[in-house]
Amino acid sequence: MTSAAISAGDTAWVLIATALVLLMIPGLALFYGGLVRSRAALNTMMMSVAALAVVSVQWTIFGYSLAFGPGGPLIGSWRWFGLSGVGAAAGPYGATIPHVAFTMFQAMFAGITVALISGAMVERIRFHVYLLFALAWTTLVYDPLAHWVWANDGWLHKLGALDFAGGTVVHISAGTAAFVAAILVGRRRDHGRTPLRPHNVVYTLIGAGLLWVGWFGFNGGSALAADGVAANALATSHTAAAAALVTWLIVDYLRTGQATAVGAATGAVVGLVAITPAAGYVTPGAALAIGALGALASNAAIQLRNRSKVDDSLDVFACHGVAGVVGALLTGVFATTAVNPNGANGLLAGNPHQLLVQAIAVVCTIAFTAPVTAIVLVRLRAVGSLRVPLTDEVTGVDVSEHGEHAYDDGESVLVGGGARIGDAVLLSTQPATL
Repeated sequence: MTSAAISAGDTAWVLIATALVLLMIPGLALFYGGLVRSRAALNTMMMSVAALAVVSVQWTIFGYSLAFGPGGPLIGSWRWFGLSGVGAAAGPYGATIPHVAFTMFQAMFAGITVALISGAMVERIRFHVYLLFALAWTTLVYDPLAHWVWANDGWLHKLGALDFAGGTVVHISAGTAAFVAAILVGRRRDHGRTPLRPHNVVYTLIGAGLLWVGWFGFNGGSALAADGVAANALATSHTAAAAALVTWLIVDYLRTGQATAVGAATGAVVGLVAITPAAGYVTPGAALAIGALGALASNAAIQLRNRSKVDDSLDVFACHGVAGVVGALLTGVFATTAVNPNGANGLLAGNPHQLLVQAIAVVCTIAFTAPVTAIVLVRLRAVGSLRVPLTDEVTGVDVSEHGEHAYDDGESVLVGGGARIGDAVLLSTQPATL
């Protein structure tokens, strides 16, 4: 295929969508950063930003080739190592856009997936260990899953699994990995002993807003064209988010008599997660049901987690894993070729087999992600502690891991060329210089 087939309109839309997905990284950083205590806000936000950088390097060198390169049913190949042969001409995953545009669009997906997992380990994992985890997990879990579901020769793709923008590849895998990580990394020192309240709910609301905007690129861009499917994906994304937010507020009112801002932000994100696998295959009316049901399931999962000893700090499993499962299964219920001729009909359109295929994709994603995530963390633990020392956890990982505070108290000085935080333990025995 030659560059003559390239569409300026389709290319422009995918480039904009790529930028919108990139916007989701600072959105996630704010969303997560506001939910933790102030002494870990900077570290939490850094885990989102740094993960994108690490994964983008991996993606450029070999990750994209493993995920989308021509290979077998389980993994790609080294055909596009270093993005060799990936350029301005159209590739096999977008007939009217440059191959390199598709590559960068998918790089954002890979980066945000591992960033989502960080929410289960905040306030206690060593920063360099998390970055090593991001590299290993993306290589061993994300890349194979992306190949299974989205590559032309992937086995789930050939089976007929529908995942428009990442219900299985992104959200179920991230939620499953988060659950495993929360168990293996262990609970925070204060978990179950004292309320662990968000330090800045305004950040969380702003972050949710940025995620909502970015999700238009996440889902709409997955059409890989500026067409009716993209428009439908944008519409279904918005309606599902709105339905989930309203549902979450109703549940809040029934449980506590109050509508919380954290609940509203969480509800919106859960609705966006739930619609992700279905966005380009269902109607806006079906999206309302998917958003509402996703919110009910995730809310119930959070209540169950609250009664457990698992410290999935920011409820990644409940919000991404559970909502992702709901969305993937409901894709098999509501999908219709009237929306997307390149998709499939679901249960309500007379094809119950599609629901079975969706269930297989869900089960296989969880069954693959859980043990491989555990292996990665166990291997990392074998060469050093996953966690910061207790004293550093008490002082705050912002100081111990970065030598900085999210909020300057006006009394910081430099110690030995590094940062000296006003209320932190001295990081050096050298005299301070003002």
